[in-house]
Amino acid sequence: MASPADCLPRLPGGFMVTVRALLFWALVYSYCALCACIELLKLLWSIGRSPGKTFQRVIRENPPACLSDPSLGTHCYVRIKDSGLRFHYVAAGERGKPLMLLLHGFPEFWYSWRHQLREFKSEYRVVALDLRGYGETDAPSHQENYTLDCLITDIKDILESLGYNKCMLIGHDWGGMIAWLVAICYPEMVTKLIVVNFPHPSVFTEYILQHPSQLIKSGYYFFFQMPWFPEFIFTVNDFKVLKNLFTSRTTGIGRKGCRLTAEDIEAYLYIFSQPGALTGPINHYRNIFSCLPLQHHEVTMPTLLLWGERDAFMEVEMAETTRIYVKNHFRLTILSEASHWLQQDQPDIVNKLIWTFLKEETIRKRE
Repeated sequence: MASPADCLPRLPGGFMVTVRALLFWALVYSYCALCACIELLKLLWSIGRSPGKTFQRVIRENPPACLSDPSLGTHCYVRIKDSGLRFHYVAAGERGKPLMLLLHGFPEFWYSWRHQLREFKSEYRVVALDLRGYGETDAPSHQENYTLDCLITDIKDILESLGYNKCMLIGHDWGGMIAWLVAICYPEMVTKLIVVNFPHPSVFTEYILQHPSQLIKSGYYFFFQMPWFPEFIFTVNDFKVLKNLFTSRTTGIGRKGCRLTAEDIEAYLYIFSQPGALTGPINHYRNIFSCLPLQHHEVTMPTLLLWGERDAFMEVEMAETTRIYVKNHFRLTILSEASHWLQQDQPDIVNKLIWTFLKEETIRKRE
């Protein structure tokens, strides 16, 4: 077992290392400034066209009914002894069944797994977590409380607090990043790994430095390094950026997908429009450049990688390259008409692919 400190990078000394570090951070903050300038121009354009609408916000005091739908499961809380943080999760399926732990991406929360909560509760104890800083989970105020080692340790502590020592781990987007790292640092806790639209972290790090097109698509990683301004941009025009992420032609779910209903959109708007609700999620990204690349890379459990080819944020070439880091059975499935929001976009296909993977692994183990 490798601890998070062993998996994440150590900083060696030396003049050349210092020079490289200075150049690296110069790149990070230069691109950060460029992204900020672009967003500022968009803001000024919006103010020029419709100043009243730009700063208009709807006060959302009551959650939409879909967030308390009993068919999705039971709302629960667990307090972690070491960190003192209280985590919110929704659980479906009987206690004592094998645990399936679901980690959402950005800007999402437990509700992004609603289709999987209903689907897998017949055979699993399905737990959809609100990550640190999201939704009803506690949100520490300091940026340093969102380092990757904190996020990895959260998953280990939650697993133990739920009374389990292992699980089927599924992550999407940023939750996929965390899932990869948990699998690397605590392999004894992950029986099977399923990741949706996020490559192995080492692949992502290497690819983004070699492909300017991916660097542009990941511009929000750099933009989020700024204090308070990214949170403000999300609130403009009553959270128009948030709505567009899920509904626009370029980034949203396509015509052939399972589009979000008006109530689904309202659920996202309710969660992220609460006071301070965006700072915790964005703080996840504010430590990323200090935590990569990894010291340890290998994933040793059976792994399924699902990928929507129309992902506006991640280039599909990274999916195939991920294979070299998995030292066990690896299956990659690319869905040609699907977007970044794969488990919501194509829930029936995704659920079927997960069932197939889980059952074939059970058969393979018996043989």
